[in-house]
Amino acid sequence: MPPAPERSVDAEGVRREILDPDSGPDPYILRGAHVRGALALDGAEIKRLVRFEGCRFDGPVTLEGASTLAFTVTDCVLPGFVAPTAQIGGRLDLRGSTISEGPRGVLDVVHTHIAGELLLDRAHLVAPGGIALNAGGLVMQGGVFCENGFVAHGQVLVPGAELSGGLWMREARIVVATPDEIAFNGDALRASTVRMNKGFRAEGRVRLRGARIEDLLTFHEAELLGTGSSMMAVGAQVEAIDLRFARPPAGGVNLRNARATRIQDRPATWRAPLGLDGLMYDWMEPTAATQREDTANRLAWLRLQPAFAPQPYEQLAAYYRRLGHEDEARRVLLVRERRRRGTQRPLGRVWGWLLEATVGYGYRPWIAGIWLVLLTLLGSLVFHTHTPLPNKPGEGAPFNPVAYTLDLLIPVGGLGQRDGWHWAEGGVQGLAYVLIALGWVLTTTVLAGVTRALSRN
Repeated sequence: MPPAPERSVDAEGVRREILDPDSGPDPYILRGAHVRGALALDGAEIKRLVRFEGCRFDGPVTLEGASTLAFTVTDCVLPGFVAPTAQIGGRLDLRGSTISEGPRGVLDVVHTHIAGELLLDRAHLVAPGGIALNAGGLVMQGGVFCENGFVAHGQVLVPGAELSGGLWMREARIVVATPDEIAFNGDALRASTVRMNKGFRAEGRVRLRGARIEDLLTFHEAELLGTGSSMMAVGAQVEAIDLRFARPPAGGVNLRNARATRIQDRPATWRAPLGLDGLMYDWMEPTAATQREDTANRLAWLRLQPAFAPQPYEQLAAYYRRLGHEDEARRVLLVRERRRRGTQRPLGRVWGWLLEATVGYGYRPWIAGIWLVLLTLLGSLVFHTHTPLPNKPGEGAPFNPVAYTLDLLIPVGGLGQRDGWHWAEGGVQGLAYVLIALGWVLTTTVLAGVTRALSRN
């Protein structure tokens, strides 16, 4: 059988029926119709449920400042759905609809209050080079669902929105003109959860600066194709963040000054540059079977920062200390000092080399003991085979090469040997002076290294 002819109705007539005060609580339902003209319900107080199914609109549907119960436009085709500052007492259901750009945009729910859910599953928003979804300041009691084939050809903007029921974008796709363009803007977003996972694909940048997410922010198995910063969450606060992307993002991930209770990621999807300065966390999923391998992976993670910053190393060391991995914490802090040395002037680098060679910047003080033992052995062997002359013959203790060497190396106190003897041989006397100098250098670097370690940690 041939398909039934499309029913044609006038938008003004539809408006009158929707607002008919004699209609009572009965819902207004229109299926499979061609609606001629723009359906303007701006400022209206709609006291009945409205449902359009499978309709084609010549003009946009506008509800600016309107008050309505649940409003449904499913599997329809229309040039714009505009409802800024509207009060919707139930759900706004746009599932399966194709909304193209009209004279007032595509989908505009700026500062709209929706008591139920915003359903955009299977919807197709078409605004090439423009804004597909403009939802800044949107206030939701339910969730926003953009799943199961949702496609936005244009930017999705939800800055400052309050989404009590979360934002769900599994398998969603956002297409923008160039990869350096913002595809999703969630700056200052407040949400219970944000789930851009399991096939989510953004062909531009994703931005969540200053967002507050009570539960999970996830990009698990997502594709981020934006260049520059593929994902920016500077200053965001989340309970948990899942960065286990499907593949490495095309650009960097910027988490500067963010705060997360839990972090999950995988080394295979890390890519420079990583913005980690100021990032705080309580727990991270291990990246390897052993703690030492995990530390090596995390140090490689920190090396992906665009420039040296000490805070990420200090945060990682503090995290390992909370877990009881003191050796790994010291290892991280030692690497921090090595990286810092690379940013210093030549004199500072020389001093840094000296601190590492003698005491490992205070994190390996046992190195000083090794130097002391080696220098003591050297001095003792040389002084054992050569005989010094007493300063006052017949007085004082007999010469002891070990005690004499230690007396030269230790610049404070004394063992009563150094001032009682002198050398006739210039070479041996020179060695004595060298040991005195090395003793001062060793003592100074030990004190400086230990002081630095204690003061910073």
